[in-house]
Amino acid sequence: MEFAYSTKVEGLREQVADFVNTKVIPVESVFQSQKPDIGPWDTPPIIEDLKIEAKERGLWNLFLPGDRGAGLTNLEYAPLAEISGRSPWMAPEAMNCSAPDTGNMEIFYHFATPEVRERWLPPLLDGQIRSAYSMTEPAVASSDANNISLSITEEGDGFRVKGRKWWSSGAMSPRCKVAIVMGLSAPDGDRHKRHSMIVVPLDTPGVKIIRSTSVFGFSDGGHGGHAEMDYDCWVPRDHLLGDLHSGFALAQARLGPGRIHHAMRLIGMAERAFDIMCERAHIRFPFGKAIAEQGVFQDWVAEARIRIEQVRLLVLKAAWLMDTVGNRGAAVEISAIKVAAPNMAQWVIDRAIETCGGAGVSQDYPLAELYAQSRMLSIADGPDEVHKMAIARRELRRYAPGS
Repeated sequence: MEFAYSTKVEGLREQVADFVNTKVIPVESVFQSQKPDIGPWDTPPIIEDLKIEAKERGLWNLFLPGDRGAGLTNLEYAPLAEISGRSPWMAPEAMNCSAPDTGNMEIFYHFATPEVRERWLPPLLDGQIRSAYSMTEPAVASSDANNISLSITEEGDGFRVKGRKWWSSGAMSPRCKVAIVMGLSAPDGDRHKRHSMIVVPLDTPGVKIIRSTSVFGFSDGGHGGHAEMDYDCWVPRDHLLGDLHSGFALAQARLGPGRIHHAMRLIGMAERAFDIMCERAHIRFPFGKAIAEQGVFQDWVAEARIRIEQVRLLVLKAAWLMDTVGNRGAAVEISAIKVAAPNMAQWVIDRAIETCGGAGVSQDYPLAELYAQSRMLSIADGPDEVHKMAIARRELRRYAPGS
C-alpha cells in the first residue's frame, strides 16, 4: 500500500486548503448572520459566491470518478474531503461535494433510465438544485434495512409509493426538487431482494413534508436539513432505479462511498478542533500557568494526535481497498472507519470544548456544531453496534470449522 500523494493530488490539496482556509472559514460568520434572514434550510447567499469561486478554481464535483469530475480515485479524493471537513456546513456544498447529493448523483448516473438521468443529473452536477434521500423510517428500527416498510407496488404503468419516512436528508432545502426513496416491493421475497429504489419528484401530488428533524438543536442546513415525510403518490415505471427488488444492493452501493466520505470529513473536523484546542491553550492561564503547560492537557494533545493519525491511516487503507478490490473486498475496513472516525472526532472535539471552557459551548467557536455532527454520524449510515456486528461476523467466519 502506497499512500504518498501524487503530484496531481498534492496540487489539489494545496488548492483546496487555500480555498477553505482563505475563502470559506473567514466568512463563516457571514454564513451564520445570513441564515436568520432566509430561514434555517435555504442556502445563504455567501455559499453562491463561494460556488462561483470554486468553479473558477476548478474545485467542483471533486468526488466524481472518471471524466465526470476530477477523475480521482477514492484514495486521491480522501485528503481533499478531509480538508473540506474543516468547515463541514460550508465547504462541501461550496464545491458541490455535499451529502446526500453526492451519493444521489452516483445513483442517478449508474441506475436511472436515460430520461430520468437527463432530467435530474445535469442540474445536480451544476449545483442548481439539491436532492433528498429517503430511507429511514420512524416506525421501525431502520438500522436493519430489511425492516423498511414503505410500500412500492405496481399500479398501472407505474408504481404507488406509500408510507412514512424521516431523516430524509436534504428534503428541507427549498432547492430540493427530487428524492430517491427506498421501499418494500416484494414482502415475501428473499431477504436481500425485497426492496426497490425509486425516484420521486417532490412536486408529485401526495408527497408531504411533515416537519424537520434537528440534530442536537441544529438545522444541519449544510445537508439541506432532514425531514419527516409522508408519501402516498404515483410515479411512472421509468422512475424505478435499477431492477425491481434490487434496492438493497443499490443501497449498499450508495452507502459505501458515503461512509468513507463522512469518515474523511470527520478527520478534518477533528483537525479543526485540534487547532482551536492548541491555540487556546497558549492564551489561557488558570492557576498561574498556561493550559499548554499543564500535564493533563499535554496528555490530551498527544492522545488526540495519535487517534487522528490512526484513523487517517485506516481511512486511507479503506479507500485504497475500495479502489483495488471494490466495496465488497473493503467491507471490514468500511465498517471499521464508520465506527472509528466518529468516535475519534467526538473525543478530540470534546477535549477542545473542555479546553475552551464556557466559550467552547458557545457560538464563538464552531465546536458545539462540530460535536453534534460527529455524534450524529455514529448513528447515520448504520449505528456503531451494527458495523461492529458485521466486522465480528466476517472475522469469525474465517475461523469457523471447515472454513
